[in-house]
Amino acid sequence: MMKLLIESRNAPQAIGPYSQAIRAGGAVYLSGQIGLDPETMQMAEGIDAQIHRVFLNLQAVAAAAGGTLDDMVKLTIYLTDLTHFPRVNEIMAGFFKQPYPARATIGVAALPRNALVEIDAVLVAPE
Repeated sequence: MMKLLIESRNAPQAIGPYSQAIRAGGAVYLSGQIGLDPETMQMAEGIDAQIHRVFLNLQAVAAAAGGTLDDMVKLTIYLTDLTHFPRVNEIMAGFFKQPYPARATIGVAALPRNALVEIDAVLVAPE
């Protein structure tokens, strides 16, 4: 099986030895996105701004793969404070429509760059 690199200038560049996304077979695997602004590489301030930025970053990488958020079938959400779970739900509802992707939410001690939220995704590769 061939792997194809997916990159977007509209999402933060990788800050380590990984790719923004990889297409393999019928799926695109998106690396975790945090609330970094792709132009400034600065973290958005506050949980709401970070959640919005994460979804915008995921949207940009999905577009580079020829897809949209609607093509996402699985999300994993990492939160440093699980009391932010309701805000993730509220903001996510503005970016997705039914059927929503499958999802897991995990509480973690810390994230890169002191982010409050990180989300990775899998999407069905557009034909």
